[in-house]
Amino acid sequence: MNNKETRNENAPGGAVFSSDGALAARVVSFRRDLHRIPELGRNLPKTTAYLLDYLRTLPCEITPVTDAGFVAFFRAPAASPRSTIAFRTDMDALPIEEATGLDFASEHPGCMHACGHDGHMSMLLGLAAWISENLESLPVNVLLVFQAAEETTGGAKDFCASTVFADHGVKAIYGQHLWPGFPKGTVICRRGDFMASTFVFVIDILGRSTHVGTYRQGIDALEAGAAYISRIYEMEKTVVASDVRRLLRVGRFESGRTANVVPAKAQLEGTLRTYDPAVHELMWSRMLEIAGDIEQQTGARFTLRHSDAYPAVRNPDELFDRAKAALTGAGISFFEPEEPLLIAEDFGCYGQILPSLYLHLGTGVDAALHTNNYMLDEDVLMDGVRVFREILLSYK
Repeated sequence: MNNKETRNENAPGGAVFSSDGALAARVVSFRRDLHRIPELGRNLPKTTAYLLDYLRTLPCEITPVTDAGFVAFFRAPAASPRSTIAFRTDMDALPIEEATGLDFASEHPGCMHACGHDGHMSMLLGLAAWISENLESLPVNVLLVFQAAEETTGGAKDFCASTVFADHGVKAIYGQHLWPGFPKGTVICRRGDFMASTFVFVIDILGRSTHVGTYRQGIDALEAGAAYISRIYEMEKTVVASDVRRLLRVGRFESGRTANVVPAKAQLEGTLRTYDPAVHELMWSRMLEIAGDIEQQTGARFTLRHSDAYPAVRNPDELFDRAKAALTGAGISFFEPEEPLLIAEDFGCYGQILPSLYLHLGTGVDAALHTNNYMLDEDVLMDGVRVFREILLSYK
C-alpha cells in the first residue's frame, strides 16, 4: 500500500446504488465474502485486500496506519477542510472453529468471525458506498477507520498515537457493535460510563516440590495460589463501596502434574475491570500487597504482570444527545440501559484524544458472541448503515 492512495477507476466492484434495497443486497454480499476469510490480530492480508479492492473504486484517499489498519478519507466539496467526522470498524476475527454450517462459513480452519466484525466492516463499506453517491451534499468530510487487533493487542492505540486524526481535522469519532439479545435494529447506548476499563493479569507462583508424604519440606505453589484467589476475592468485596462498579475474577488456574507430588509451580490468569482509574489503581495495589503477604506466610515467590489496560468507554453528553436526537428523529428505536456493561472494547482509546461515542445495535437473535455457532440476522446490516448515515447527516 502506498502512503496515500486515490480512487482506482478500473478496480472491480464499483456499483451505483440508487436505492437502499440495492445497497442492502451489496452489504450482505460484503459480509458473506468477509465471513469466509477471517484472520487474526494484525495479520489480515486477505481481509485488507478485499476492503481495499472495493474502496479503491470510490472517491477517497487511503492511508495506512502502521500494521493496525488504514483510513479512507472522503473530502466533501462543501465542507471546511478541517471539519471531519470519523466512523470506525474493527477487522480481526477469533481463534474459534466455526460450527454454523453456513454456505459461506469460514474457509480458514480454527478461525471465525464470531464477534460480528465481518458485519461491522460490511456496514462501513455500505456507508462508504452511500457517501460516494452523496459526497457533493455532505456537510462534513468523512474519515472511515478500518482497525485491526481489537480482540488482541488493541489496534486503536496505534491510531491514537499517529497523526491521522489531526491530519484530517477530525472533530469526533463514532463506532457501533452488533449486539445479540436485543430487538433487531434497536440502538443501545448510554451517556457517560458505557463499557469498562480492563486488563488481563498473569501471576506466576514458584514454590518447592516434594512428595506429599513429606509435604512440610516443600512449598506448595498450588496452596499459595488458592490462598491468593480467596484473598483477592474477599478484597474485591470490601476495598471499595458496594455501589462502585468493578469486577475481579480469575479465569485460569494451573498447577501440578500428579496426585502425590507437591507442585512447585502455579499460574493464575484473570481480569480486572473498573470504570474509575483510581479504583483500578487501588485494587491493583492491594493485589500486589496480598501477593507479598502470602510470600511471607508460605515462602512461595509471586511474579505479577499484566497487559496494557483498555480504557473505559465513556460517551460524552454532547455526542450522546446528538446521536439520540438524530436516530430517534429518523424513527430508529433507542434504548438507554441503567447500568454500564462489565465488558471492554479498545474503542475507549479514541475517547482519550477525541470526542467519541460508541453504541450497540440489536440483532434480534440470542446466539452469543464469541461462540462457534454465532449467527447474524443479515437484515440488521442495513440498519447499521442507516445509524451511521443519520449521525453523519446531523452535522449540518
